[in-house]
Amino acid sequence: MTASAAAPPWARKVTWERADILRPATYSSLLAGADCVVHSTGILLEADYKGIVRGTQSPLDALRKSFASSVPRPGAADPLAAEDIRPADPRDQMSYEIMNRDSAIALARHAEAAGVRTFGFVSAIAGPPGVPARYLTTKREAEEVIASNFPNMRNVFLRPPFMYDASRGLTLGIAAATGAGTIFNSLTGGVFSKVMGAGGMKPVKVDTIAEGAVEALEDESVSGPVETERIEELATRSWRRSML
Repeated sequence: MTASAAAPPWARKVTWERADILRPATYSSLLAGADCVVHSTGILLEADYKGIVRGTQSPLDALRKSFASSVPRPGAADPLAAEDIRPADPRDQMSYEIMNRDSAIALARHAEAAGVRTFGFVSAIAGPPGVPARYLTTKREAEEVIASNFPNMRNVFLRPPFMYDASRGLTLGIAAATGAGTIFNSLTGGVFSKVMGAGGMKPVKVDTIAEGAVEALEDESVSGPVETERIEELATRSWRRSML
């Protein structure tokens, strides 16, 4: 979650040292005076990451539980009304409904109340193969609720494919596999697009997505869903302007 970027003239840098995305009271005061807010929080799998790190849960068990999860889990509270959406049991917060949907809705609600003009939400173009459908459906639900309930803001819903970066070596291997899937899907005429999801779409470097996002937020004509091709076009426009 960030209130602004440093480069554009409209941006204002904010440090979220003690902000809790599930407790709006910890960040709502920081929204005052911001021109735009971007929500980029989300989870790909409903795994107990802390449990894995601490050794209290095996990675295999966590992944098995995550991939087997298909039943929607209720949020802790209504993000359109509640002042605190953190569940009583911390283990319940790592759900698609809370992290991918409710946290974005709550942030958008408080952003509009603070007079923020533009709200950016990092959604997704599709879900990776094997990942529960709720990963994507909760992001789409967030888009719909935000668009319907906060008309005073210009909402920008970024829908990138799989993102990779050299600073995270694991993503390079996944990007290579995804790239191979893209070629295969193209050679077969796209017949496997629905099955492969994001696995059949060209991966994009995270810097490209970031540049496209900043350009989209700055361009008043951009609103609603912004899919991969458009994000890349905006990133290229930003790069060309920086070269002048």
